[in-house]
Amino acid sequence: MRTSARLGILAVTTVAGLALASSPALAHVSVQPEGAAAKGGYATVNVKVPNERPNASTTKVEVSFPADHPLASVMPQAVPGWTIEVTRTKLAKPLTLHGKSITEAVSKVTWTATDKGIQPGYFQKFPLSLGQLPEDADELVLKALQTYDNKEVVRWIEPPVAGQEEPEHPAAVLKLSAAADDHHGGAPASNAPSAKPSGSDDHDADKAQAQAHDDSEHGTERWLGIAGIVLGAAGLGTALVTSRRRGNA
Repeated sequence: MRTSARLGILAVTTVAGLALASSPALAHVSVQPEGAAAKGGYATVNVKVPNERPNASTTKVEVSFPADHPLASVMPQAVPGWTIEVTRTKLAKPLTLHGKSITEAVSKVTWTATDKGIQPGYFQKFPLSLGQLPEDADELVLKALQTYDNKEVVRWIEPPVAGQEEPEHPAAVLKLSAAADDHHGGAPASNAPSAKPSGSDDHDADKAQAQAHDDSEHGTERWLGIAGIVLGAAGLGTALVTSRRRGNA
């Protein structure tokens, strides 16, 4: 190999090494909504936890919820191989939700592995249903602790700051979208039943009658087809018998 080629490879390797050394963590605990997470509404989110260690497994994950924007409802989904503990805290100022006074809110959810946990090279999603999301915030910062089976604890608790580099151990951030018309707990507009137009009952009756007529015609055609197959098979059998008799005569 020529000297110039060796120097080129060495330079590329050095630059790549410096970039990796100076860059923040490439993978960390994050929170991702399924669909929209609208202000004042409800959302299903996934807490995504990657294993960043080559020789240890993650066996415990703790996610804390902000006290300045308490959530009255935090419902975890069962995850095979993990136990779940939901911690509730008494509120200094009660919330009003659907006309009811809420004096407690979920402050933390803890997942503990009952088997191998998150092994090296893998990640795990922990689904949560959250609500009612605040109307006066653009995001929720969820701080997390990740414990490995070698007793190491990684604290993902540093809130990212706009305009600054990502911290070494950033907290998970749930971005909230603009409030929808149904943000008070109603069904999304896309899922709500549409109002029937004038005369829709007659239209539905005509449609049902036409469908029944089509089914009847298809049924008749089906039986005629079956009858034709049976008659054809019978004719073929008769022809074979007649042919054998002629051959034996």
